[in-house]
Amino acid sequence: MDTTSSAISLRVNGETYSLTVDNRTTLLDALRERLDLTGTKKGCDHGQCGACTVLLDGRRANSCLQLAVAAEGRAVTTIEGVADGERLHPVQQAFLDFDGYQCGYCTAGQVCSAVAVIEEHAAGWPSAATADVRPEAGPPSLDDDEIRERMSGNLCRCGAYVSIVRAVAAAASQAAAERESAGDTVQAGGARVTA
Repeated sequence: MDTTSSAISLRVNGETYSLTVDNRTTLLDALRERLDLTGTKKGCDHGQCGACTVLLDGRRANSCLQLAVAAEGRAVTTIEGVADGERLHPVQQAFLDFDGYQCGYCTAGQVCSAVAVIEEHAAGWPSAATADVRPEAGPPSLDDDEIRERMSGNLCRCGAYVSIVRAVAAAASQAAAERESAGDTVQAGGARVTA
């Protein structure tokens, strides 16, 4: 019996893939080298730059630090799965509208992080930049400091931070307006309810 490899099923962007991987294979390498999903980039390979960020069950994860075998049974969303068919995700559209990229190498990870940041904020999660974390204070404003702190796991050397902050703020405003029109509200303490 081979104890160095495992047969696993990965659910990526709504599709299930069966593959046998060396137990040491990272999720990043499985996505890029086995599933040909090359939108997720390999940057530092040490979890420091965020270029490899994907969503695992809707939460941000550095895929270079995740073993593929540990992702079995979880929903993996890569940049290829963020859009709704031909319609770009609002974060992707905002990155285009506000020129939130330059070379583009980090953009996939930035977009995946921003998608999760907006959801985390809407759910009332505080960040290290949140001044008042008491439940009765309600959700913090998603100002520039909050966005910078929440996106701080994604590093870009090309100086696009200002445009990225603008893009995330615009996408967050759009998402909030859509939630409001759908009747969703966020109560003090962060609980999202539907009217």
